[in-house]
Amino acid sequence: MAVAQKLACRVERIIPHGERVYTVELRPERAAPRFRPGQFLHLALDTYDPSGFWPESRVFSIATPPTQRDRLRITYSVQGRFTARMERELAEGQQVWIKLPYGDFVVEDTSDVVLFAGGTGITAFSAFLDGLTPEFGHSVYLAYGARIRDLLIYRDMVEQRARIAPMLYAFYFIEREASELQPNETAGRLSVSALWPQIQNPSEATYYISGPPPMLKAISQDLRGRGVRADAIRIDAWE
Repeated sequence: MAVAQKLACRVERIIPHGERVYTVELRPERAAPRFRPGQFLHLALDTYDPSGFWPESRVFSIATPPTQRDRLRITYSVQGRFTARMERELAEGQQVWIKLPYGDFVVEDTSDVVLFAGGTGITAFSAFLDGLTPEFGHSVYLAYGARIRDLLIYRDMVEQRARIAPMLYAFYFIEREASELQPNETAGRLSVSALWPQIQNPSEATYYISGPPPMLKAISQDLRGRGVRADAIRIDAWE
């Protein structure tokens, strides 16, 4: 396991997606330590003095695959005081600090996997999905939901990967403005009931859930109500 390191980074690019959702691309001062898909970093906006304490920070899933250690990406939605400060203060060229890697929310190649991603919760899976190859030994079902279609930020990457890795099946859920649905789209909130018929062996799969707290609770309760074992449900409680 990689030892966590503290690195200064330059904000290389900020991409506004609308509805106060942003992607931030960071260039660390040196190659980031090795990390596994699904792990996260701590981001601090204030200067870190190695002789003092680590400043206030917030955790974000590392959205880039482990092969891209010279550039790191996070995606966030403004939800509280720290992310509001990010929206207000972050600028391209600015220095920030990160420490990484942390976490064990790692998709295992031991069974079919079902991924429930709500909004920016997709970043807990994006590194795994971006590295998916035909050699992965099991089916992967992705249920990816967002408020509007334009906030399915990682959809292009998912669909490109699905053309390479045919065991990946992606389904999209759009809460608002979901007229003229495209293939594999469902109007409304992400739900277990809409995905369940698509899973070939639901009782043998492992379920991973990442998103806002109400979604985590609803999806996990629904799965347990369908008889899914507690040890087959993995939750990334990032809020």
